[in-house]
Amino acid sequence: MENEGRFAEQDAQNAYESFMKDSNGSIQTYYRAVVNMSEEKAKSEQALQAAGSDLKGTNREIENLHGVLGDLHMSCDFVVGNFDARQEARSAEIEALKEAKAILSGMK
Repeated sequence: MENEGRFAEQDAQNAYESFMKDSNGSIQTYYRAVVNMSEEKAKSEQALQAAGSDLKGTNREIENLHGVLGDLHMSCDFVVGNFDARQEARSAEIEALKEAKAILSGMK
């Protein structure tokens, strides 16, 4: 009976040691996972901040380009709006030059 008690105690001790070894291994594994995840989180936060800065810069650039677009639109509207009048003026000037040329040619 005494031997049975010793065997039972030895089995319990072995089970405890095995449990502690497994537990310590699991703790180390989880600790490494936490460290890796913390590093990934820090990198992701840096990337997020960089992306936020890029977004702000891009939005400012878009606003500037909208201003340039407005200026160009006004300039083009002026050219398009006055195109017919300028075309007529040039045609009239060409006709006047042709008439002047014809008059001057007749003088010779």
